[in-house]
Amino acid sequence: MRRFLRTGLRVFVVVAALAAALAVWKREEIARLMAVNSLFEAERIVQNFSHMDRLFHYRVLDRGDGPVSALAPGAPEALPPDAGDWIERRWVTALVVLRDGRMVHESYHRGTAPEDLRISWSMAKSVLSALFGTLQADGTIPDLDRQVVDYAPSLKGSAYDGATIRDVLTMSSGVAFNEDYLDFNSDINRMGRVLALGGSMNEFAASLAVRAAAPGARMHYVSIDTHVLGMVIAGATGRDPADLMAERIVRPMGLEAAPEMLTDGEGTAFVLGGLNLRTRDYARIGQMFLQEGFWNARRIVPADWVRTSTTHQAPGGAGYGYQWWVPVDSAAHGNDYMARGIYGQHIYVNPAARVVIAVNMADRNFEEPGVDAENLAMFRRIAGAN
Repeated sequence: MRRFLRTGLRVFVVVAALAAALAVWKREEIARLMAVNSLFEAERIVQNFSHMDRLFHYRVLDRGDGPVSALAPGAPEALPPDAGDWIERRWVTALVVLRDGRMVHESYHRGTAPEDLRISWSMAKSVLSALFGTLQADGTIPDLDRQVVDYAPSLKGSAYDGATIRDVLTMSSGVAFNEDYLDFNSDINRMGRVLALGGSMNEFAASLAVRAAAPGARMHYVSIDTHVLGMVIAGATGRDPADLMAERIVRPMGLEAAPEMLTDGEGTAFVLGGLNLRTRDYARIGQMFLQEGFWNARRIVPADWVRTSTTHQAPGGAGYGYQWWVPVDSAAHGNDYMARGIYGQHIYVNPAARVVIAVNMADRNFEEPGVDAENLAMFRRIAGAN
């Protein structure tokens, strides 16, 4: 019996030592996985969204050494009477309103500050679209009807084999993908765990093998489509999309602060949702688009691309352009359009009203029915477009 106990004790000690060694070896991965699992908890979400660099791999994008582009103050404008309730209900953390390029409202909430670098989530898709437009215009990727596997051969044999660049730009790849953030086993949450554990986003995209529809048949929002656009850019240029974004978008913009971009374990930029900027810098991007790609005394994005990407392009009349959301009734409300990310991130642009609204939120109820319509209605009231 004593021999059995001694043997069992030795086994226990060995197993415990191995477990401790594994814990030390995988300490960062375990910490990031725990961060993912608690990222959206009510008591943490606001601070998490302003400090993503504490939770994930990231890199700093070079803003250059040029001066900050001016956001001139304008005559302060009062928000609609019910805006205060909306700010509280939707957990708004930052709100910046520009009219005619002048800042007419700026406010920060829930203990956040103007200097916070706030996570874009899927607003990053629209910034990547801006970069894509520069590459289409200069002839690097001239034909949107080329197949994505022509530039990203690792996707051959996957569900993306047969999809064109245009299909992916309009979220019409046909790839089966569960985007339910509240389902632990959804594709989008599996992707999040790949990011947290230092896996490869390229390999994750190539692993998707099932189609829900033929490429180009219908619009179905698939976040990993935007990562595939990043793979196309990398294949066409031989460069990391984040480096090109810094060179062609960030540095010319004269942003206030160097952006941070989340990455996977291989250093590949999380271009579908990993951009972190100050809210005023999100507003600058919106103003650049309102001015048809012109900002800081220079042409940044081709005007034709701005107009095309922010009008209806998705099949079946869906409210989507090239990685920009376009309300189905946009024409009746100033031809407005939006960059939009989960939990309430928005860059709203209304050309007719000459208004840009940048808003960051930590809205844990963002998927409830009617929330998108509520936000859009508020933006339109602020703009005076209702």
